[in-house]
Amino acid sequence: MSETREKYGPLIGSIDEGTSSTRFLVFASKTAEVLTYHQVKIPHITPKEGWFEQDPMQILNSVIETINVTCDNLKKLNINYEDIVATGITNQRETTILWDRTTGKPLYNALVWMDMRTSSTVDTILLNGKRNKNFLQSMCGLPISTYFSALKIKWLMDNVDGVKKAMEEKRCVFGTVDTWLIWNLTGGVKGGLHITDVTNASRTMLMNIETLKWDPHLCKIFDIPMHILPEIRSSSEIYGYITDVTLLAGIPISGVLGDQQAALVGQMCFHQGQAKNTYGTGCFLLYNTGTTMVQSNHGLLTTVGYKLGPDKPTVYALEGSIAIAGISIKWLQDNLMILKDSKYSGEMAASADEVGEVYFVPAFSGLYAPYWRKDARSVICGLTEETKPEHLVKAALEAVCYQVRDILEAMALDCGYSLSKLLVDGGMTANDFLMQMQADYCGIPVVRPTMAETTCLGAAIAAGNAKGVEVWDLDNIQPVPSDTFLPSISEDQRDIKYARWKMAINRSLGWAHDEEEDNSFEELSDVDASITDDNMLTTLPGGLFVLGTMVMLLMAEILEKK
Repeated sequence: MSETREKYGPLIGSIDEGTSSTRFLVFASKTAEVLTYHQVKIPHITPKEGWFEQDPMQILNSVIETINVTCDNLKKLNINYEDIVATGITNQRETTILWDRTTGKPLYNALVWMDMRTSSTVDTILLNGKRNKNFLQSMCGLPISTYFSALKIKWLMDNVDGVKKAMEEKRCVFGTVDTWLIWNLTGGVKGGLHITDVTNASRTMLMNIETLKWDPHLCKIFDIPMHILPEIRSSSEIYGYITDVTLLAGIPISGVLGDQQAALVGQMCFHQGQAKNTYGTGCFLLYNTGTTMVQSNHGLLTTVGYKLGPDKPTVYALEGSIAIAGISIKWLQDNLMILKDSKYSGEMAASADEVGEVYFVPAFSGLYAPYWRKDARSVICGLTEETKPEHLVKAALEAVCYQVRDILEAMALDCGYSLSKLLVDGGMTANDFLMQMQADYCGIPVVRPTMAETTCLGAAIAAGNAKGVEVWDLDNIQPVPSDTFLPSISEDQRDIKYARWKMAINRSLGWAHDEEEDNSFEELSDVDASITDDNMLTTLPGGLFVLGTMVMLLMAEILEKK
């Protein structure tokens, strides 16, 4: 046995290809600790407002670079990189790539998950309002939205020269980022594997959520030929082996999970009723529903949580997807230039007094769950002469917390009971001020792992658990140590703040519409319909309920003092 294996056990690699960067981390199987990593930033290409693209070749090259540099880092630490026995992949989901299987070249840039250009495609699929946006939910678990891959493929077919011809000649293939990476790392034009896993496939709108197979009816709705689609596999098995494009030639790729599902696994949410929330570019809350599919009636998504082996059961989840979280802080830093560095956002927000309190709805790409309003746009409410830059920073952080509460309330309605605690991870969780606000505004403890790399750990667990690798036993993996933030404000205080947030949400709606379809912004989701119906009292901003509630609370406070 080598010295490395004796000290650390077999090593597991984890490729983390996210929206803003690519990383490669190496975990010790004995302790699940990160030994070293390398990170490369990935820029966005924004040809028009609401358009977000990335260069697929840049994504691939960043992965190769991070793997090779990390291997060099291991050598500097006197650790043998040849003791890496398997590699997992976790990736930004829904991001769509079409390429030519004969040349290996992309047919267009990758359309990133938050790209909004497919807004008119949504209207076409919905027959300009004649179909409900949830009309495919029973088959794929998802509403018709610009978010998902099928709409992006459809747009590329309709708008990019050469795509339809490549499809007719059966040269064109489709993949989310995991598929693109696996195809290239296992040979590319020389026999690369064209595969994906069930978690990524469940985000395309083309996979039947029950059978876990590509659905001919769904493909017909979007007019997408099935021959361009990759083979669907489980999240944990040996798929193939890395070629000599990196220093890890011959190492198996044996785990694939979409980034949010990887965080679910990394947080050890293996039991029904457990949930985690990941704070990054966006914010994503997943709730383990076990082997039961729960179809949401309150704006959440039904998705595959994981399937850790071909012969293992499929575990499902309810998901609340928030488009804008950390990226709003970056906007304040880069566009408004009121923040020197995002790492100071907590400190700056903490210095804001209550006099200049404002509310910021960051709907740069519309609103995702639970509203699903592509016509929403960002608004800042409550500006006065007392407002200072620190109030805007605080409002951006508060917006993350309020949106999470939106999701938790919808989840409680769908599942019948509320969470007793919230497990969190992601880059923004390093912000203590944000985590304390999250506990305050949701009214439940927030539990943060001391090891922040739970998403990458989830991919590593999937890879290390695979049959033929088997360096990790899921029944014996110890949870990562954590710290806890407890609510520190009263229920009355949090409800008054939340009522004002709902007022701000209402003011963000109806701002944007497609040039082709003047009436598209009038379209309501089921959630919006419920806003004007059963839940009128809790969501009519500026209405009698909000005013009445605030008056009653003030009167109660006065009487209590007497």
